[in-house]
Amino acid sequence: MKTNLSKTEAKEKIDHFFKRQSFNKEEMRKIKRLAMKFKIRLKDKRKLFCKKCLSQLKGKTRVKNNHKVVECSSCSYKNRYKI
Repeated sequence: MKTNLSKTEAKEKIDHFFKRQSFNKEEMRKIKRLAMKFKIRLKDKRKLFCKKCLSQLKGKTRVKNNHKVVECSSCSYKNRYKI
């Protein structure tokens, strides 16, 4: 049975999710879809997971030409963020 959430309840659920220390790909996929459904911006929380495989972002970190490059340990994708 589906439960209807309001936008504020969805935002609280997303904030509570990112306070956790670890998460897996499936949980991250559900949270991202919830944010897209209610048009909630993740802002700085986007830097906590890989853009390609949605796993928790851990790996090599480098600073290069005003960009922070973090290489995902599971899929080797290079996530780039402006500084």
